[in-house]
Amino acid sequence: MKIVLVFPPFYLESMYNLAPLGLINLATALKNSPHQVVVIDFVLAIRQRTLKMGKNIYGDCAERILDEAPDLVGFSAQCTTYPAVVQISEKIRNKRPDVKIVVGGHNASFVDRLCLERYPFVDCIVRGEGEISFPELVSAYESGKNEEGILGVTYRNSKDIVRNNERDLISNLDDLPLPDYSFLPPLAKYRDECELARSIAILEVGRGCPHKCIYCSECLMWRRSTRSFSVSRLVKEMGNLYQNFGAECFLLAYDQFTARRKFVESFCHQVIHEGLNHLPWYCISRLDTVDAKLLALMREAGCESMCYGIDSGSKKTLSFIRKNIDHGILYQRVVETADNEIIPTLSYVIGFPVEEKGDIDETLWLALRAGIVGNNNPLIQLPTVLPGTDLHSQYGDRLVREVDTYFALGLEFDGGKRLASDEEIIDSDPKIYSSFYNLPCPGRSLEELNLIASHFPLMVRFYPKSFLLLSLELGESVSDLFLRWLNWLQGHLGRRELVLSPQDCFLHFREFVSNTLTERGKTVRKHFPDVLKYENTALEVGKYGAEKSVFHIDIGQISEFKPIKSKKIIIEKFDFDLPGVILDLKRGNFKESYPEKETLLVFTQDDELLDVSEINAFVRDFLGLCDGKRSVQGISQELYQQYGQDMKPEKFFDGCVEAVQILGKKRFIE
Repeated sequence: MKIVLVFPPFYLESMYNLAPLGLINLATALKNSPHQVVVIDFVLAIRQRTLKMGKNIYGDCAERILDEAPDLVGFSAQCTTYPAVVQISEKIRNKRPDVKIVVGGHNASFVDRLCLERYPFVDCIVRGEGEISFPELVSAYESGKNEEGILGVTYRNSKDIVRNNERDLISNLDDLPLPDYSFLPPLAKYRDECELARSIAILEVGRGCPHKCIYCSECLMWRRSTRSFSVSRLVKEMGNLYQNFGAECFLLAYDQFTARRKFVESFCHQVIHEGLNHLPWYCISRLDTVDAKLLALMREAGCESMCYGIDSGSKKTLSFIRKNIDHGILYQRVVETADNEIIPTLSYVIGFPVEEKGDIDETLWLALRAGIVGNNNPLIQLPTVLPGTDLHSQYGDRLVREVDTYFALGLEFDGGKRLASDEEIIDSDPKIYSSFYNLPCPGRSLEELNLIASHFPLMVRFYPKSFLLLSLELGESVSDLFLRWLNWLQGHLGRRELVLSPQDCFLHFREFVSNTLTERGKTVRKHFPDVLKYENTALEVGKYGAEKSVFHIDIGQISEFKPIKSKKIIIEKFDFDLPGVILDLKRGNFKESYPEKETLLVFTQDDELLDVSEINAFVRDFLGLCDGKRSVQGISQELYQQYGQDMKPEKFFDGCVEAVQILGKKRFIE
């Protein structure tokens, strides 16, 4: 048989695309069979401009598939791409009624009956793992049989929908062959078309989840069991993808990767032993399954970024979700992760159907505090209602369509909007297309929640200290204050829409704060303007970055050396002890007052990390004279009267030489 496996069209400019591992696994499972297999990735085709977005995109996809003269077409269907799968399938059936059409994937597995009842042109749904079921299905079709007796499939027998028994989960994942990426274009194509720095491959570490989160289909898909590949198999696959397919970075796909400490330690040690730790990787983790020691080992093994699922700052909401999160270790874990030069992403969800405004504010407050504690990448989303989940079964009758959440985006093929046919099909069946719908939340309107989810992360990244203090200063909830900031910005700039950009924050947030505090009439926290200036200076210095360079001077010629203050540093004077204030904020100590104390700080940017150093008046004035015209001897003579009268000139000069060496190493001078 000629089999065409299809990854349906999807395009989101801000999101990079990876080679579809699920289809690669199916193609690999059929590799040694007599069947001919072709894999088509329409997501990559859009990036390569070989598939044009527009009103005819689904017809073009069908034509491209039919050009391969298939006997069977298999689609990998996610919740977002389900409308595309349905419409392409119908167009194929209209032109080639004899072609078998099979659909698999998470979404299909949970709406199998509904899909076959609704769409007569879909012949069969493969539920769950397809590496065994799909080849058996192909063999049945090849021999002229139907789907009867094939475990894990749902099919149409005349007018009846038949749901065969579940197939046992694959007990030993190592029995699966190494995925053969030769069915697709080189990984470098994905890298270049997405304008990425490195070629990324998915490394499937395991399958399953033992938890019972109300919104998650992962645990249901794998029947709340967990299985993982062996460490030796995983490291072998990493080496294979690196050496034979050009993988330069890995996304470790398994929510439970860090659940077993010995497994993670063994993985890291073997990666290091095999010399693969120069290849960066990303993973997902719980807060309570890692610590500073394990994070250090993970970093040594190549871990570059990881995601912690926080979900909510509200105990009531966490109880509703059925998730146990210890917020007490959140701040410590953020610091430990960042200290090991691993970038933590913190994932939050707001807008559950039981949440009041206070629950939402608790989550936003938690996000701000985590932003104060350490560098992290905040991600805020609205709940996605996935078929098969308890959220779907318990609240599916309340679904409405008001805003597009993250998992509803990617089908904007008609000038930045969805096709009319997509809108019609989504409207036709909330149960199948529930990911495009919303659940009303008593705490906030869906429009407000979407604005917060889309734009509040910018405040967490750029102004967490100032925004939190402003909320305290005004006695105003975080969400109310944020929406007021958006509305002020809209009026101030004369915009039609409520939007926020990094540039907006840098250019206008200070003015918003000033106007807001002026209207209030007084400021209780006199140190607040200093905190705002601190964060604004950090943003300003960030635009310079830092070039890696080695500072070297000839000690024998030091007296004639003419240092130049780096243009990439900023020196600011503060009226309060800002290092002490910042330390208190990180500890969650939000004092209303501090004694005045002049403080001088130097701001520099080292790669993605901000560095702030406290200096004294001598260093400030020394740097002020580093203009490339004055020699170290000359600077020493100019500063001697003010700073060196209690010592001999020669001794003071030695101090200036030492200052040059220290400031050079810190790249304050060139």
